[in-house]
Amino acid sequence: MEINNQIAVVTGVSKGIGLEVVKLLIEKGAVVAGWGRNAPDFQHDNFHFFSCDVSDEDSVEDAFQQTKSKLSSDIRILINNAGYGVAGKFEEMSSKDWKSMFDTNVHGIFYVSKRLVPAMKVADEGHIINIASIAGLNGVANFAGYVGTKHAVRGISHSMYMELRDFGIKVSTIYPGSTQTNFFDEIEGTIANENMMRPQDVALTIVQTLETHPNYFVADIECRPLRPKGKK
Repeated sequence: MEINNQIAVVTGVSKGIGLEVVKLLIEKGAVVAGWGRNAPDFQHDNFHFFSCDVSDEDSVEDAFQQTKSKLSSDIRILINNAGYGVAGKFEEMSSKDWKSMFDTNVHGIFYVSKRLVPAMKVADEGHIINIASIAGLNGVANFAGYVGTKHAVRGISHSMYMELRDFGIKVSTIYPGSTQTNFFDEIEGTIANENMMRPQDVALTIVQTLETHPNYFVADIECRPLRPKGKK
């Protein structure tokens, strides 16, 4: 897809991978609607922030209507990046945290995507990229809830692309390993460090996936740090 002059929606834009994707899309000439609970420390004439909590369908609908009103309904790019994780032993995990992860990481993808797909079908072109995690491919001790949400993202994404490919719409899933973001701020015993991947590298992979030939579809992308424990 040619990114220049396209309208893109990116969720979870306050920092990390989401913000880096915004910056790269802007560089490529896109007009970006950033949906998030907190506005990022970033300003550009082609960047428009809309307050949105993807776990709340009313909030998503409000952001969608504002985006259509200010920009256009012809949105061809969607990056479902919003998400978070809470660590804890399975039997000690609070039901509130468990539910909140599913509301944001899983239901949020449904609330957002269902609103943008119709215009993509009309255009016979579109690309949705869902950000999963390595945790969506295997189990991780003390992360059952988060792992469950990311496994769900994988299944939803694969089902979406099977439904939408005949309408010219690509649905790709990216599975990043440990990345230097604020994800680890609330996770005891782990801190972001230079042996983790840089968020701008993950963002570059996302944008490169968008720039593929119309008949070339990348379903899954797994990326990891080469030396997660540093040099020996």
